[in-house]
Amino acid sequence: MVLEQDRYTYRVTWAAEDEEYVALCAEFPSLSWLAGTPEEALHGLRQLVAEVIADKSASQLVS
Repeated sequence: MVLEQDRYTYRVTWAAEDEEYVALCAEFPSLSWLAGTPEEALHGLRQLVAEVIADKSASQLVS
């Protein structure tokens, strides 16, 4: 089973100004997630993207 958030392009890089790793998503350029390890940054952003998708789906059902 493919999760909706698996269909996007993610990138994790070092953010020198924050001294942490930052995860970014090409399809959601306004979202990012900072963490102490690349794995934590990616995990956090994937969860955030899942929440955004769920909120968007829920709001479409209400409309």
